[in-house]
Amino acid sequence: MTTFVDRVELHVAAGNGGHGCASVHREKFKPLGGPDGGNGGRGGDVILVVDQSVTTLLDYHHSPHRKATNGKPGEGGNRSGKDGTDLILPVPDGTVVLDKQGNILADLIGQGTTYIAAQGGRGGLGNAALASARRKAPGFALLGEPGHSGDVVLELKTVADVALVGYPSAGKSSLISVLSAAKPKIADYPFTTLVPNLGVVTAGSTVYTIADVPGLIPGASQGKGLGLEFLRHVERCSVLVHVLDTAALESERDPLTDLDVIEAELAQYGGLEDRPRVVVLNKVDIPDGQDLADIIRPDLEARGYQVLEVSAIAHLGLKELSFALAQIVAEARAAKPQEEATRIVIRPKAVDDAGFSVVAEEGFYRVLGEKPERWVRQTDFANDEAVGYLADRLARLGVEDELVKAGAHSGDEVVIGPADDAVVFDWEPSLATGAEMLGRRGEDHRFDAPRPAAQRRRERDVERDEAEQEYDAFKPF
Repeated sequence: MTTFVDRVELHVAAGNGGHGCASVHREKFKPLGGPDGGNGGRGGDVILVVDQSVTTLLDYHHSPHRKATNGKPGEGGNRSGKDGTDLILPVPDGTVVLDKQGNILADLIGQGTTYIAAQGGRGGLGNAALASARRKAPGFALLGEPGHSGDVVLELKTVADVALVGYPSAGKSSLISVLSAAKPKIADYPFTTLVPNLGVVTAGSTVYTIADVPGLIPGASQGKGLGLEFLRHVERCSVLVHVLDTAALESERDPLTDLDVIEAELAQYGGLEDRPRVVVLNKVDIPDGQDLADIIRPDLEARGYQVLEVSAIAHLGLKELSFALAQIVAEARAAKPQEEATRIVIRPKAVDDAGFSVVAEEGFYRVLGEKPERWVRQTDFANDEAVGYLADRLARLGVEDELVKAGAHSGDEVVIGPADDAVVFDWEPSLATGAEMLGRRGEDHRFDAPRPAAQRRRERDVERDEAEQEYDAFKPF
C-alpha cells in the first residue's frame, strides 16, 4: 500500500457567492417601506497552508477533488447572507504549486506559508445596497459571482540541508540511522529505500537536516530505477554527500566509477552544479574496504573532494563527518542573503487604463475586462430592470463609446468575456437624440417595477381600447 506520495494533481473549486435579495420593507400602515434586501455572502477560498507535521501528499492522492462552501443568499430585513467557510488544505514544507503547463505558481517554504489556490466568488448586492436618489426602490438584486475552479499540481521537494546520494546498497540508510534518530528500512538488497528519509543532526551548536533518497543507477535522469522520481528532493540541499561503497561485491564496479556515474546523472538532471560535494568512503571496517579506501583516497583528493572515511556499522568517523557537514551547512546559511522585511508595493493603474478592451474579431466584437465580465456574471437576465442597470454601468464605463470607435453598428453581435464563459447579445446603442431625450423629467422606463408580460399586454390592450373609444366619440359624422 502506498504510504508516500510527492506529486499529485489537485482539482480545486472555491465557493460561489450568495445572491443578493430583492425585498421591500412591509409593516402595518407602511405597505411600501423601501428596499431592505440584504447582500449575499462571499464564497469560501481554497487555501494551501504549510504544516510541518505533514510529510506527504497522500491524502490528496486519494481525494483529489476539494471544494469550499458557498456563500448564503441575502434575505429581507437587511439581513446579509453568511460567508462561505474557507477550505484549509495542509501541505508539507517545500511544496511547489504549478499549473498544468508546468509554470510555478507558488513555492511554499516555512511553517504557516499560505497560497490561495482558488478564490471564492463575491456575494451579490441586495436591492437595499443598490438604492440611490435616482433609483429609490430597485426591483432587482445582483447575483453572486461564481467561485474560481481549476487544476493545480502539487510537487513536494524535501527541505534538507544535506542530501546523501549514491548507488543502491551503498549504506546511505545505515548512515542516516546512526547520524540521526531516523529509522529507515535497512536490508541487504538494492532499492530498499523507496521513499526519501529525513533526519535531524546536532553537531555542536549547529542543527541541520539530512535526507536519504533512493539509490541512483545509470540512466536515472531518464527514468531508470527510482532516481528520476526523487532527484527533486535534493534540489534544495546545501551540500551533496557521495556515499561510496568500498566493500562492493560486484567485480565490474569500483568506487571511482560509481562516483563518475552519479555525477553524470546529476549533471543530466541539472541545477546542482554549484553545490559543494563531500565524498564518504563507507564500510571501512571491512579489511578489504579499508585497503580500497587507502588506494582511491589520493585520487579523490586530487579531484578536489573532501574525503571522509566512516563505518555506519562500527560507528567509525561519524563525529568527524557530522561536524564537517555542520561547518559546510553553517557557511552556506551565512552566505544566503538576509530576507528583507515585508514591504508594501503599490502599483497604481495607468491614467489611460480604461479597465477593459474591445477587440474586433471575425463577425463580432469581444469585450474583455475584469469589471464588465464580473458585471455580466452578476446580472439576472430574466429581469428587465437588472438588464437596464447593466447597460447603464457599461455605458458609464465607456464600453459603448469604444464599440462605436471599433466600428460596431446597431444589431452587431457583441461578446462579453472569454470564449469559455461569454455572454452574447445583439448590440443596440442606448444613445438617444432629439425628442427621445425629452419626456417626463426624472422618468426612465427601465427602472419601472418589473411586471409580468401578460399584465403588460393587458395594459396595452386597455390603452388601445380607450384610444379607439375616444376617437369614436369625437370623430365627425
